Amino acid sequence: MTTPVLTTTYNFTAYMIYLPIVIALTVLVSQFLFKNSKTFMIDIFHQKKDIAMATNSLFKIGFYLLNIGFALCIIEFFQIETVERLVVALSKKIGGFSIYLGLMMLLNLLLFLKGRKHAMNKEKLTDHENIDI
Repeated sequence: MTTPVLTTTYNFTAYMIYLPIVIALTVLVSQFLFKNSKTFMIDIFHQKKDIAMATNSLFKIGFYLLNIGFALCIIEFFQIETVERLVVALSKKIGGFSIYLGLMMLLNLLLFLKGRKHAMNKEKLTDHENIDI
């Protein structure tokens, strides 16, 4: 009867390194994005600061949920048996997540710019109608 050989893996270590990094990245990007998007939101909602800030907070919560949820979905590591493989696996996961997070930030920025442009066009139409009357 042979006994199975147990090999030590670094999978748990990978999870304990990966999780705090992706959560911290998500929080930092979110804070930066939504701190700077207040101006866009105020323009989009025609200087109605209370609605703009409420909407900005909802966007922020959605950003957290979407990105942390994605980070948890891609968390799986396979048989990491050496420190070298640990570093490579973490680099791939964290690098891939960083690229995804950057794309999400750009998508949000595009949405803010599009909303602002729409609000400005609507404001110009309203001003033009008021002048004609």
